[in-house]
Amino acid sequence: NEYKSYLRMSTLLGRKFNAKVAEVLSKKCHFSKEQIEHLLSLYSQLTLLNKRLDRNIFRDLLHNNFDMTDDILMDRVFRAFDKDNDGLLNEEEFVTGLSVFLLGNVDEKVDYCFKVYDLNNDGHIQREEMFQLLKNSMVKQTTEEDPDEGIKDLVELMLKKMDHDHDNRLSMDDYKASVMEEDLLMEAFGPCLPSQDKRDIFMTSLINCTLDVGFQGK
Repeated sequence: NEYKSYLRMSTLLGRKFNAKVAEVLSKKCHFSKEQIEHLLSLYSQLTLLNKRLDRNIFRDLLHNNFDMTDDILMDRVFRAFDKDNDGLLNEEEFVTGLSVFLLGNVDEKVDYCFKVYDLNNDGHIQREEMFQLLKNSMVKQTTEEDPDEGIKDLVELMLKKMDHDHDNRLSMDDYKASVMEEDLLMEAFGPCLPSQDKRDIFMTSLINCTLDVGFQGK
């Protein structure tokens, strides 16, 4: 059909360009040049009609490939990828963001998760932000009529465990020290990283060109 024909033509024309871009980006991330070329082809598929990767297309990618369903967290993941804050992801933001998301080391993932949880971007995870994040993820799992009290108690427990400088909020230093002590605290306020099996499936599907891109003719 027309979409597949256009895609084949774009792939042929963009192959040399992608190889040059992959050469540059391979020095900035954990992907091989071959993997980056596949990611750039994926980017081209996702942005066929839009030219740039917008929030809705990115959310489809997260939902279809990593089973992410939390609207707040998917929005925050997008913002963590969107380094220039223009509301769109360019090729470099897409590739380097996925590098941390899929293959990041501990320091990179700590920095990424902290940015996801710092809802107002003030450099701290405030008590109110913890409450909002935990409520958003836990309300779906509880049968209590009013789970707010239980969530408030959980926030206090998290602060007691993670607030090393005792200022009633979490700084990057607090958060990092807590994760170094207990790695399960990396995603203390909601899932924003892929599971191991979803990561492996994505990487295999990427190389085999069998990813679900969620293309809906937008």
